Amino acid sequence: MPIWKAIVLGIIQGAAEFLPVSSSGHLVIVKEILGVDLEGGGIFFDVMLHLGTLLAIFVAFWKDIKRLIVEGVHIVLDIFYNIGMLFGRIVKKDCEYRHVIRSSYRKLVVLIIISTIPTGIIGILLSDIIELANGMILVPGACLLITAMFLFIADAADEGEKRPKEVSYLNAGAVGVAQGFATMPGISRSGTTITACLLCGFEKKFAVKYSFIMSIPAVLGAVVLELKDFGSLHLSNSDVVSCIVATAVAAVVGYLSICFMMSLVRGKKYKYFAIYCAIMGLVAIGYYFV
Repeated sequence: MPIWKAIVLGIIQGAAEFLPVSSSGHLVIVKEILGVDLEGGGIFFDVMLHLGTLLAIFVAFWKDIKRLIVEGVHIVLDIFYNIGMLFGRIVKKDCEYRHVIRSSYRKLVVLIIISTIPTGIIGILLSDIIELANGMILVPGACLLITAMFLFIADAADEGEKRPKEVSYLNAGAVGVAQGFATMPGISRSGTTITACLLCGFEKKFAVKYSFIMSIPAVLGAVVLELKDFGSLHLSNSDVVSCIVATAVAAVVGYLSICFMMSLVRGKKYKYFAIYCAIMGLVAIGYYFV
């Protein structure tokens, strides 16, 4: 694949992953138009593009992510401590248990874990369908229309006030289900999860941040699953270079897109993205039949 095509796909992935317009849907459409064919390495190329946007999330939210990692380790240590106290109480009755979920960041760690579970289950169940859908332009076209509907709903949703301490575990599970179905090409992951967060009463800025951070386990899981088959892939040296270039471009553009999305938190501006998705969906459907 020529470098210029890799750069184009990297720009699309970086922008569309965080703007609520579906990166996967746009990649399918643009690959069809540009005639991109990696001979079996297409899924790997898509995963590497997602790895680029994952790097963008780490850069943009590093302080939050570092704190989540630290608190996650402390949660595990406290759980083992409490297990030890359980046996210690047999001998000594006045042993004190530690309260495990005692801060907003610890609650956020648990919320993200809960959201990841239904996402993983749905992703595995839909894996064959997703692979087939990635090979035809009609499916992402129809799914972009669904994304447009979700974004109109997001614009109409009332302002919520929920931060981590107020968010229920049921809310986290519902957002995880939304993220799971957003693995279909054309259904925007960020648009769908932000809409789900807003419908659950999340505060807008927290809804956007939660949407981006909760994608980390899902993308990491996809990367790990794909990398195990790396040795069986037959990619030329030029394709490998194209993957690296596209990943780097996706990371840079992705970071800029995150900054842009965080600036759009206030105000009802998702309708503009909804109109764009509806137009792109109709264009893709028309292209398929023509």
